[in-house]
Amino acid sequence: MSTERPRVGDRFRRFINARDEMAARQPGGDSVARQPGGDPARRAGRRRGRGGGEELRVPEAEFTSYYGRPILKAPVWKWDIAAYLFTGGLAAGSSLLAAGGQLTGRPVLRRAGRVTALGAVSASAVFLIRDLGRPERFHHMLRVAKPTSPMSVGTWILTAFGPAAGVAAIAEGAGLLPRRGLLGLAGRALPPVGHAAGIVAAATAPALATYTGVLLADTAVPSWHEAYPELPVIFAGSALASGAGVGLLAASPAQAGPARRMAVAGAALELYGAHRVETRLGLLSEPYRSGRPGRLLRAGRLLTVAGVAGALLGRRSRAAGALSGVALLGASVATRFGIFYGGVASARDPRYTVVPQRERVNARRTGVDPAAD
Repeated sequence: MSTERPRVGDRFRRFINARDEMAARQPGGDSVARQPGGDPARRAGRRRGRGGGEELRVPEAEFTSYYGRPILKAPVWKWDIAAYLFTGGLAAGSSLLAAGGQLTGRPVLRRAGRVTALGAVSASAVFLIRDLGRPERFHHMLRVAKPTSPMSVGTWILTAFGPAAGVAAIAEGAGLLPRRGLLGLAGRALPPVGHAAGIVAAATAPALATYTGVLLADTAVPSWHEAYPELPVIFAGSALASGAGVGLLAASPAQAGPARRMAVAGAALELYGAHRVETRLGLLSEPYRSGRPGRLLRAGRLLTVAGVAGALLGRRSRAAGALSGVALLGASVATRFGIFYGGVASARDPRYTVVPQRERVNARRTGVDPAAD
């Protein structure tokens, strides 16, 4: 006696034939079996696929989140982090303005840039510590240096920039000290020390201006993560524009030449980067165009254009320069807050997480780049 067990395909065919025979014995079943193409074996063959099983068609799945909850946890950051982004950029741009005034012999620009840089970086530290909850957490982050962590790198950038900006700003008060005695000696030593500190702050400023863009892009928030090439560009342009705004407010038109050039360079970078994030990212550009983020970014674009136009066309008018400076500062605020709220909006809607993931999966299957398509 053979002990070989029937194969799964054979057992499945027997099941199909038995089922069709039972259906044929029911009332009306003979007529079905006698119709053209009604042979049970032939019908069973049509049901079977290449693997010997019955072909099943599952309807396309509809997307729903888990019990209506977001797939990603939205950032718990509040407005103070958006303000931290702005003040950090303002500090960086102002220190570059101060270095330009220092190297070109424009004391008004130098003084305004140094004082603003110190005030802005101090406010930036306050906003950051306020978000951390406890001041000692900032100190604890200095116990390690992790080059792969934008937060760790940013902490060390702030630590290097802050004291240099502080010394440069304090040096501006050297003229108020007595000329004799110990204070007189300090008054004579402060200017060269301040010049060196100002150069150190300016050298650190590009990293301070752009690391926050890298920090946002390093998160899982869809519209931030996908915009990783543009965010540092936008933040660099915003920093330059805000520093230029400080110079246009503080200096006379004859002394504001470096500020006007900074305004043009910053506006070009900021407008280019903002246009890219609003058009290049496909579905993930939508949060930057709609709702509060869209209104803020449009306002930032209009204020940037108005500020640069006023700085160039009204170069002989002190009032026009001051208005242009206010417009550029307002543009920087609007742009930073718009980018911040755009990313938060993308994290709250599961569609911005799931749809791009499906597109990437389909691209791997078909070998077609969805961005190029």
